[in-house]
Amino acid sequence: MRISIVGTGAMGLLFAYLLSKSEGLEILLLDNHPERAEKIRRDGLLVEGVSGEHLVRPRITVKPEEIGPTDLVILCVKSPDTYEAALNAKPLIGAETGVLTLQNGLGNLESIEEALGRGRAFGGTTSMGATVLALNRIRHAGWGETIIGEPSGERTERAEAILDLFRLAGIEASFTDNLPGLLWSKLIINVGINALTALTRIHNGRLVEHAGTRSVMKSAVEEAARVAEALGIRLLYDHPVEKVGSVCEATAGNIASMLQDILKEKRTEIEQINGAVVREAAKLAIPTPVNETLLGLVKTLEESYTERIRG
Repeated sequence: MRISIVGTGAMGLLFAYLLSKSEGLEILLLDNHPERAEKIRRDGLLVEGVSGEHLVRPRITVKPEEIGPTDLVILCVKSPDTYEAALNAKPLIGAETGVLTLQNGLGNLESIEEALGRGRAFGGTTSMGATVLALNRIRHAGWGETIIGEPSGERTERAEAILDLFRLAGIEASFTDNLPGLLWSKLIINVGINALTALTRIHNGRLVEHAGTRSVMKSAVEEAARVAEALGIRLLYDHPVEKVGSVCEATAGNIASMLQDILKEKRTEIEQINGAVVREAAKLAIPTPVNETLLGLVKTLEESYTERIRG
């Protein structure tokens, strides 16, 4: 079976390593960064952390036509890049190819279908943690469950096949018939954590140790939960604020992805996370002042990298 992974950030490289351990799988990476692709091609991918220290040599290219059609595409790019990445991945798409998104935020399934046609995309979330240390080096920061589902809610053959592949690779994997609830449940966790870490530059666990961030987190999460309820979304947990707090504690030492982006002066996923809440709320005339504030502040950080006062 041929599996292509589009996007070679921390999560894309982690899944490339984990899946490369399974016999009978050909793992192919599509990058948009020639220097990184050449580094991985020349020196291999170095993995350290909770899964040990490993060196693997996945096939990698910046030219999708060098890969050709694959059985599965796993999309691991940042959410703002989904549509362009999906378009660029067209040479990877055969008659039966499915496209699995494990990305943050809302709108990724729709962007994939806009680029590649209806019926291609299915989605999921992962709680595994990884951090990029160098062009060809990542730290596997933590294990966690990966959950996938179909937009229809149906337990399809392709979903079953992917679950089997993930489990053979040592990935804890399960299926949900409530994909919207899964995506919103992950979104609300990101709503409570990512923007706050980006603005305060502290680890996840520290957010619940300070009264100020606890208060803002509570308000942002409650706003998002009200929007989900109004949309008829069935979340995977009953108490969103408590859930976000427990995730902060469980990932206390993690540097959230949005904070990593800010530290590297890169574009963040704020529009697909807090911005998604604001846009859905506006359709329903639900006020979301805290999420609007977080959205505005993080966007200002993105837009002012060259203006920043440095001590």
